Amino acid sequence: MADYIHVPDEAPAVPKIDVTVDENDYRLGALRLMKELRPSWKPSEIKMKFFTDGITNKLLGCYVGAVMLDVVLVRIYGNKTELLVDRENEIKSFRVLHAHRCAPRLYCTFNNGLCYEFLQGTALEPEHIRSQAVFRLIARQLAKYHAIHAHNGWVPRSDLWLKMGKYFALISKCFKDHDWLNMEVPGPQSLRKELLWLQQSLSVLGSPVVLCHNDLLCKNIIYNQKEGSVKFIDYEYAGYNYQAYDIGNHFNEFAGLNEVDYSQYPGRAFQLQWLRSYLEAYKEHKGQDGEVTDTEVEILYVQVNKFALASHFFWGLWALIQSKFSTIDFDFLGYAKLRFNQYFKKKPETSALTLPE
Repeated sequence: MADYIHVPDEAPAVPKIDVTVDENDYRLGALRLMKELRPSWKPSEIKMKFFTDGITNKLLGCYVGAVMLDVVLVRIYGNKTELLVDRENEIKSFRVLHAHRCAPRLYCTFNNGLCYEFLQGTALEPEHIRSQAVFRLIARQLAKYHAIHAHNGWVPRSDLWLKMGKYFALISKCFKDHDWLNMEVPGPQSLRKELLWLQQSLSVLGSPVVLCHNDLLCKNIIYNQKEGSVKFIDYEYAGYNYQAYDIGNHFNEFAGLNEVDYSQYPGRAFQLQWLRSYLEAYKEHKGQDGEVTDTEVEILYVQVNKFALASHFFWGLWALIQSKFSTIDFDFLGYAKLRFNQYFKKKPETSALTLPE
């Protein structure tokens, strides 16, 4: 398949450990993993810290001593998330990104999760990602991702429509006709119609298909102030996709997650600065000469804002599925409503945008 991610031959192998970690009684399973990964650590001295930000999985940090220096992160996959996430693809993305020094080291996989290196730094909040110093770092780091060549000679293609089609089919199975009456979200016929419209409208915009993160919310951006750098974490949704989708999805995340406020979506002036920084770095990484022109920035602006619609639709479908299966304490149905409402609110305005001649 053309969306296949090729892992470089020199990338270190990732061992599979036959351990299952119980998400409600995690210590025993985590200790068994540490026995393999950190044999010098005494079990009685191992401390564990739960991180509560994720809404797909549960995340645990294991370490010894008073300071969190060498920390092994243990991510326990959320219930039924294999319906949403291609785990094999996630591991490939992780290994490719690590080979390009864009990701931490992946230590191992286990039966219901994976262990990886902890990155020193601060997980960002919505107010941080608009600051001049930080947004330029984010734009440049995303450009570096998008310039990675990991398709081994294939012409890469996006799996966005395939994935949304799969999510839509799952929703049709999970929800019965009477379920839709009280849900305050569009019904299956409306969703099918919109999905078709999105594919027809967006796939002709000429956005390049590149290696994308696809989930660049604030908490997935780690800022190391001392180094003056940012790194992105969590590659579950990573894969080949439209360049403009990845950026539009990030702009949607300016609204936050727990208390969503879409008035924080970046305005045109901010976006043009961000997109120029991105294109300058993208051209550098691709070895392309020449200044970034106003027309190039304008084209990307139109593409990004149109693909931001697809991001609302994707996470709306995703949240409906999560509302059926997830054990994480989060109002997934309420989140689905928010995303679909914003999709329909923004659709007329973004549909009216046209690419420059």
